[in-house]
Amino acid sequence: MPRQHGSSSNFGGTLPSNRNEGLRMPRFFKRLFKFPQMDFEMAIWEMTSLIIAPKKVFRSIYYHKQTKNTWHRPDPSFTYLLSFFLLLTSIAWGLAYADGFSRVLRITLVFIFVHFIGLSLLVSTLAYFLVGRLLGPGVPGLPGRRRQGLFVQPGEGEQLEFGYCFDVSIRAFFPVWVFLYVIQFLLMPIIAKNYFVSIFFGNSLYLLAFGYYSVITFLGYNALPFLHHTELLLSPVIILTILWFASLFGFNLPKHLAPVLWAGAGLRKDV
Repeated sequence: MPRQHGSSSNFGGTLPSNRNEGLRMPRFFKRLFKFPQMDFEMAIWEMTSLIIAPKKVFRSIYYHKQTKNTWHRPDPSFTYLLSFFLLLTSIAWGLAYADGFSRVLRITLVFIFVHFIGLSLLVSTLAYFLVGRLLGPGVPGLPGRRRQGLFVQPGEGEQLEFGYCFDVSIRAFFPVWVFLYVIQFLLMPIIAKNYFVSIFFGNSLYLLAFGYYSVITFLGYNALPFLHHTELLLSPVIILTILWFASLFGFNLPKHLAPVLWAGAGLRKDV
């Protein structure tokens, strides 16, 4: 996929004069509870675009890089909004497939802090150390290696930011929430049957969820001009497609896999 941008190191931006201004991560923590300053309208637009046209979500990062001198957006509005949606869906799953208030509360905590926040932190940490080092600039035609740091220092060359990895991870999780937490819940009485139509549509939800996750992850890192061979991040789509086709011969993912995934949250095994 061709990139429509150059490879300038600052994209017309001005480097901070003070070294402390290059520490970007503390800005994120300072804005954690400044709700009036959060751009929830932008977060809603991103959620809509992630399903319809995910490439649009990462086009605005160049303007952000020019004005803020960082790829990472220190705005937790997307995280808060998706956590709120997970709260609603966890209550729905709990009322339908759990017994008692304590189990509903447990499902809520697991959905938000394990499935969403925990998994996103794990994936972003792995991506920070693997993508930045293996797909960074190096020998032409081969994966390169580059020095990295948790915080961007002024005067240094472009580098992969941990905050940006987290931005990509939480946005890639949104389609997973749509297909596996919302649509699967609504269709569970139908797709949990052993009919071929049920298996086809139920298994296709998992293909769409994790396929979207891979594509959005690829688009996120492909938008960075200093990374190369990002098309390798699309390789899971091929594996997922093969597994999906093989599962059509009698393995119902919603019936067999959903109870395993949700068991740690306290849902009954007869989901």
